[in-house]
Amino acid sequence: MMMSEPSKNKLPYNTHKQNNVSKDILEAIPYEYEGRRNIDITIQQPEFTSVCPMTGLPDFGNIIIKYRPAKKIVELKSLKFYLLQYRNIGIFYEHVVNRILDDLVAVLDPRRMEVTGDFTARGGISTRVTAVY
Repeated sequence: MMMSEPSKNKLPYNTHKQNNVSKDILEAIPYEYEGRRNIDITIQQPEFTSVCPMTGLPDFGNIIIKYRPAKKIVELKSLKFYLLQYRNIGIFYEHVVNRILDDLVAVLDPRRMEVTGDFTARGGISTRVTAVY
């Protein structure tokens, strides 16, 4: 994994850039029932954290991944470590959801995938972002 490089924002502490997140940590395993039946998989990470790139404050949310595999499924421990990489990354909600979707699609090549970020309220506003492949 690459070493993190602090952002140039004038924040009281360092956040890191998106290019410090690597999809190479994700592992795919064969879906043994490919061609025999379709399944839908839903995975939730209710303790997702990243950092607001404007304020440096932590963002908390529930990441929900729904997909229909073709030939591969994601190994869950690798997904956990992949998502942990975002802990100090300065990234907007809309971008993190799209980035997770892009990385998972590149590794798994699913029939269909949807990633939703359901983020906790900040300043009285909660945000839910969904990206679909």
